[in-house]
Amino acid sequence: MKNLRWPEPVARAGANRLPEKANPISASSQTVSIASWNINSVRFRIEIVERFLREHKPDVLCLQETKVVDEQFPEGAFRQLGYNHIILHGQPMHHGVAIVSRIPIREDNRLDWQANKEARHIGVALDNGVRIENVYVPAGGEIADRSVNPKFGQKLDFLERMINWSGSLDCPTILTGDFNVAPLESDVWSHKQLLKTVSHTTIEIELFDRLKAAGQWIDVGREFVPAPDRLFTWWSYRARDWSESDRGRRLDHMWVTPDLAGKAVSHTVHEPCRGWGKPSDHVPIVTEFAF
Repeated sequence: MKNLRWPEPVARAGANRLPEKANPISASSQTVSIASWNINSVRFRIEIVERFLREHKPDVLCLQETKVVDEQFPEGAFRQLGYNHIILHGQPMHHGVAIVSRIPIREDNRLDWQANKEARHIGVALDNGVRIENVYVPAGGEIADRSVNPKFGQKLDFLERMINWSGSLDCPTILTGDFNVAPLESDVWSHKQLLKTVSHTTIEIELFDRLKAAGQWIDVGREFVPAPDRLFTWWSYRARDWSESDRGRRLDHMWVTPDLAGKAVSHTVHEPCRGWGKPSDHVPIVTEFAF
């Protein structure tokens, strides 16, 4: 489990941290931990979700690929653990996102970056004015050519719409979820072997860089684990022993706008969850913020 903590929320040597602006949020101090996890069916894996919440107790959990309509979401399991604030955007069998929280949240928006009404985004606001945007970017299929693979074209168009949205942000925002792009060489087990593999192709990385620039987003994961250090959040089910082969990729991300620069005080990738019973192929990431 990767868990790095800074004693003070200041820039590290060599880190690409933007200067901290005056606090636009609140005069009072508030510490909030925000988790993101592509759970790959929340009902099928509810036991490991409950275990994670009992053991690590994040204040907010953003889920992707819940694969359930809102009426069948297992709210009771979350409420029993104190997660009484639940915002859902689901659909039958595929996709779906949700945000569950121990602290008050209110629904802010549902953006159709896929342009076909798939449930891939939900946004909420905290009482301090910070927005949390939970996104599930399309995987894009197997072939990195939109002329023969429409799913890849949908993914590229999805990212283009996110770029346009990012340029208009006007409040402190956290963007998290399964982005389905591993942009850096150290975000994959083999840069050379994966250059033509969807999630690590040149065209996806170029769009990803444009997305990051459009909102001046800060990549929290790489603030705490700078490249070229290894940092993965996903391991394929195809591996006989995911830990031994360690053919991972960093597909899950936590980004913040410049007005939240310096507010993240720790970031953890919970790799052991990949070895739990009936695991997702993704693991949770958790960032603690001191607002």
